[in-house]
Amino acid sequence: MASEGKGVLVKADPIANTFREEIKSALAAAPRPPKLVGILATAAAPSRFYAEFTKKQCDALGVEFVLRTVGAAADETLAPGEGVEEAIIEANEDDGVDGIMVYYPIFGVQQDHYLQQIVSPYKDVEGLNFKFHYNLYHKSEVVGRPLAALLANDGARVFSVDIDSIQEYTKRPRQSAEQRKYHPRHVVHPSTLSLSECLALSDVVVSAVPSAAYKVKTSALKDGCVCLNVAADKNFETDVREKASLYLPTIGKVTIMMLLRNL
Repeated sequence: MASEGKGVLVKADPIANTFREEIKSALAAAPRPPKLVGILATAAAPSRFYAEFTKKQCDALGVEFVLRTVGAAADETLAPGEGVEEAIIEANEDDGVDGIMVYYPIFGVQQDHYLQQIVSPYKDVEGLNFKFHYNLYHKSEVVGRPLAALLANDGARVFSVDIDSIQEYTKRPRQSAEQRKYHPRHVVHPSTLSLSECLALSDVVVSAVPSAAYKVKTSALKDGCVCLNVAADKNFETDVREKASLYLPTIGKVTIMMLLRNL
């Protein structure tokens, strides 16, 4: 139990362990260990760490993990991303490969999105292919701004905060069956609220900023909210549990379990 004035600290391990046992059972019934190929194309330390963490979890479960380094990850004289498209295509065409994951960011949003569409949807353990975006709007459960759309479809008011904008997702007013065939069930529009105002209204706050310097101000949080940090760096201040009723500081192990579950 949490002490007076302190929210509950939730650890990822018990959550991950539930799925780990499920994966172990599936592996025991499989004719061979599945093979996951990770493609690392930059020298970025967070991507390298994530790749090494993936390998550690795969080794522990008996999943074959192969890290293929290209571009700056393989040779510092090469440009970041050099050869990544060819590596993806090669893994797509290799019948011995069951799953593919690529360590982003590489080039930037637009070109990285192009690379995500190259990965075969049959091997895309991250679910970044357009096929899975399509599934989202037909009630699949995934993360990020697509999750905002999903929650809005169910009636939640969701603020999606980016570097230079805040978008608000709300449920579309009641429509006829004919209208619903051609329009999503949610509405997206720019919000006039500031980040602090959004935080003061939010019952759940999910932060995924890839920077150790960035912190969500505890003073701006709504009393009793739930805070989840999904970034590699800690995005919340050390006193976050003074306001949050539940705080999950890291989800790395759960993320890896979800990827392996998709193999």
